[in-house]
Amino acid sequence: MSLVGTRPPTVDEWEQYELHHRSRMSIKPGITGMWQASGRSDITDFEEVVKLDTEYIENWSIGLDCRILLKTVRSVVKSEGSV
Repeated sequence: MSLVGTRPPTVDEWEQYELHHRSRMSIKPGITGMWQASGRSDITDFEEVVKLDTEYIENWSIGLDCRILLKTVRSVVKSEGSV
């Protein structure tokens, strides 16, 4: 597991994935990621989560990881995006 990556699925979720959903697992899952840093409680459509994860995979850089980590810390401190 990485600090930043895609959210790891449960076994039940994995079994229900369509082919394009499985591409999210082409990298190590992370403790935080685009979905978490983008207001996870506000994003309820799984296709939007897949879109964010795909965007992360296609545009990965150390700078992007740093931005996601900073956004995550800010969200935790401000209690944003949690239910």
